[in-house]
Amino acid sequence: MCEKSSVSQSEQTKTQSPSQTPTVPVVAVVLAAGFGTRFDPDNPKQLVSVGGKEIVVWSIEAFENDPRVTDVIVVVNAQVGDEVERLVDANGFGKVRAIIPGGAERSDSTQNALQMLADAGIPGDAKILIHDAVRPFVERRSIDGCIDALDEFEAATVAVASTDTVLLTGDLGDRKVIHSVPERPNTFRAQTPQAFRFATIRKAYAAAVDDPDFHPTDDTRVVVDYLPDTPVAIVAGAETNLKITTLADIPIAENIAESIRGPRTREEAKERMHAVFAEAFNQMRR
Repeated sequence: MCEKSSVSQSEQTKTQSPSQTPTVPVVAVVLAAGFGTRFDPDNPKQLVSVGGKEIVVWSIEAFENDPRVTDVIVVVNAQVGDEVERLVDANGFGKVRAIIPGGAERSDSTQNALQMLADAGIPGDAKILIHDAVRPFVERRSIDGCIDALDEFEAATVAVASTDTVLLTGDLGDRKVIHSVPERPNTFRAQTPQAFRFATIRKAYAAAVDDPDFHPTDDTRVVVDYLPDTPVAIVAGAETNLKITTLADIPIAENIAESIRGPRTREEAKERMHAVFAEAFNQMRR
């Protein structure tokens, strides 16, 4: 893996006049280290093309193009690392400071990135936005909403209000039974990015490291469980901030991509649909 340049620490303040309030680094950590066992282990979903662009490229580009984001760290697995490096270079992503190896689980990948930032001397008040690479269509308003929320809170997460009734269950024999039904206005579906002051997320992981039952599915859960007195703000997400999990998500993603980039020509649409159906057919034959 590679490091391209040091993470911004004081460069932002050098050009500011004395009357301006100094800013802190805003670092996006793009997690692209998953192996996608529910998708196709032989065809990493991070590298699948949607709307003529690889999924990981969409995600990195969202932060690259936001002027409020100062740095990007990409976390990868060995299967995709070389290709991600090539894509970063090919697309001229100047904010990508390092491409580093991930870990066995999502939380391990996050911790690798946090350790890299600590080693780089990132300040404790830096704003860290952790994003799943397979959510390629995150909107700028959500990214900026996270950055703004960290002016008031130590942690925040993008989420969308649940339109379904959520059931909290437990086990009774071989069946799940309902324990409680939370009020719908209080239920949300978590998305990413999830944002933290650097010192806060480091403290949460430090508190969790000795817990043998520590297997969080996202980073907000680490703060909620291990820093229970730290409120986590909700930032408005969007239904288009889709997490691509299985092959069935690809046609939906294609529609979202088309709404962003505009309709394809007839020949482009025909070529893309042939590629989608060919991949689905190959998957069925395995």
